[in-house]
Amino acid sequence: MDENPIETDYLIIGAGATAMAFVDTLLKETNARIVMVDRHERPGGHWNDAYPFVRLHQPSTCYGVNSRELGSGTKDTTALNEGLYELASGAEVVSYFDQVMNQQFLPSGRVRYFPMCNYTGDRIDDHRFTSLVSGENHQVRVYKKVVDATHAQTAVPSTHPPRYRVEPGVQCVPLNDLPKIRHPYSSYVVVGSGKTGIDACLWLLQNGVAPATICWIIPNDPWLIDRANMQPGLDSFERTIGGLTAQFEAIAAADSIPDLFSRLEAAGQLLRIDTSVEPTAYRCATVTQAELRELRRIDNIVRLGRVRVIEPSRIVLEQGCIATSPNALHIDCSASAIPTLPEMKVFDGSKINLLMVSGCQPVFSAALIAYVESHLNDQAQMNAFCTMVPPPHVPTDWIRIWAVYLGNQQRWGEHEGLSRWTRQSRLYFMTSVVRGLQETDTEKLAQLHRLSVSRQQALASLPRLLESIA
Repeated sequence: MDENPIETDYLIIGAGATAMAFVDTLLKETNARIVMVDRHERPGGHWNDAYPFVRLHQPSTCYGVNSRELGSGTKDTTALNEGLYELASGAEVVSYFDQVMNQQFLPSGRVRYFPMCNYTGDRIDDHRFTSLVSGENHQVRVYKKVVDATHAQTAVPSTHPPRYRVEPGVQCVPLNDLPKIRHPYSSYVVVGSGKTGIDACLWLLQNGVAPATICWIIPNDPWLIDRANMQPGLDSFERTIGGLTAQFEAIAAADSIPDLFSRLEAAGQLLRIDTSVEPTAYRCATVTQAELRELRRIDNIVRLGRVRVIEPSRIVLEQGCIATSPNALHIDCSASAIPTLPEMKVFDGSKINLLMVSGCQPVFSAALIAYVESHLNDQAQMNAFCTMVPPPHVPTDWIRIWAVYLGNQQRWGEHEGLSRWTRQSRLYFMTSVVRGLQETDTEKLAQLHRLSVSRQQALASLPRLLESIA
């Protein structure tokens, strides 16, 4: 035990995106003292480890922290995202969080930041951390709460070895190493169908690799979101609000889960790589129609389950084997970006768990949790406002997410302070869509009314769909 422990009101374990969004709101809403402990050299969490060509899959407008804009609010002119709002690069995101820390948090005098440190306490009442560089140990006395911002555990290939055996003689790299290529390979084998797998395929195609030389191993076909349906701003109002309405109307009209997904696809709300293959995954990943057309140029798609072993001349999968070559480059995209979490409470005694409380919006969720922590005292009520939205893994999670998220939304709307805060939050997607709407725009107001009606119909129908999930 240190003779002079570090004293703080809140101890934040982690300095990734959700931790930063939480602290930003906590600083604004309270006078609390805050200590942040993180293993990385800079704030931003997994963004520090991501591949060089990574970009947000959502518009920059709704990412980051509430108090600071990310990006310039312009639309892209690049082919694959043309006409849609810009997607910040990984370098931009890391720089952004660095600026938030050094230009806002630390100058406030209320935040102490300990990078390159590992928390070794019990997350209950024994709080300590160790420098990964000097080995120095620190004890922390927490007067209010410890905040666990590590639940996202976003895994990226550069920090997680392949989930399969790679035998000697095989050329296998994480997609972080793609820009290091210095000569062409006979073929390219992409392992993984999530966001990273999609990005690897698109990077290869954009760099002139012939589709015929790409083999894409897809263990689980995903349902994908059309990014054009999730755009901020009044210029996208009709499509965005119309899309949400279509989703709610599909929930209300569906007589089975297959019927629901059929309706969602017919309405353009969910997409798939191959319309003849039933998706078995859903992870909130977005694509544009242009990106989907590019991906569909790849004909050699292997659907034999997960990879077990890569040998110099063959790849062993769960359901069979395929040929490969010592001259092929195998690109590992198998790290699971979204962890499987047990059901837990956001507010758990003296601990706060930064979990998702809105659909596919982790930074907004963290900011909202901070607002609730700042202004409410009854833990049962606080948890009602912040019921955990399940992480997306399988298609039926699309239903589970809406069931919890709509309930949370309804409760937020019934609380004057929360309702006002969400309307002002730059991280809240709906705020970004309706910002600037005039009372004289009766056509758009009528669309919002239809959205509200369909939302209530969906809320009434979701229990029936939930019952049919095996």
